[in-house]
Amino acid sequence: MKDGIHPDYHPITVVMTDGTRFETRSTWGRPGAELRLDVDPKTHPAWTGGQIQVIQRGQVEKFNRRFEKFRRRG
Repeated sequence: MKDGIHPDYHPITVVMTDGTRFETRSTWGRPGAELRLDVDPKTHPAWTGGQIQVIQRGQVEKFNRRFEKFRRRG
């Protein structure tokens, strides 16, 4: 690796939405900084099965209706 072209890689603390913490290394912030998450896998609808799946299901049905005439017939 060339010297002086890469960002500083240092330890930080990540705080999840439920308050749990873990240590990791990152280029974000300063050494010892605390990154507080607004959304994480414990709360995001994509992982919890919330509203987003209902919306996506509607989008797939909308797509199928729109392009039905282009489907191959077996």
